[in-house]
Amino acid sequence: MRDDLNSDIPRAPREDPTQSEPRAKKEREVHPVVEREVPFGQPQDRTLSNSIHAWLDGELPEAAVRTGSTARDVEFWRGVTRQMEQSRRLRTPAHVEAQIMAALPHHPPQLISPWWRREFVITPLAAVSVGAALVALAATAAVLFVAP
Repeated sequence: MRDDLNSDIPRAPREDPTQSEPRAKKEREVHPVVEREVPFGQPQDRTLSNSIHAWLDGELPEAAVRTGSTARDVEFWRGVTRQMEQSRRLRTPAHVEAQIMAALPHHPPQLISPWWRREFVITPLAAVSVGAALVALAATAAVLFVAP
């Protein structure tokens, strides 16, 4: 099954495969993808009533909020609760857990290369600092050896 994201762009009807134009050329054609906004079932400015919030917090009984327009919200949150409880009861099968544990390394990681072969990175501030220190060292050496 092919999804046609560009159904609103007019195209030529499918051509006969016995034509002389190679198929690879047709496959290389680039068609722009049109993005479409898909509306959700509920408007986005819809908020939960205070009674639903109170029920979710455990301050109201379910019977108090399962009336009129809030019944749909109560059913939604009851479904979420059922799914969460079902997910909590799920356990990883023993053979999967054994495979995961067997795949973990049993020793600490080793260094790939010694420290003297690793990449040496120096920041501009460090380079300027090292240069200033070398100039100061050279000046100190000149003062000590030139003027006795």
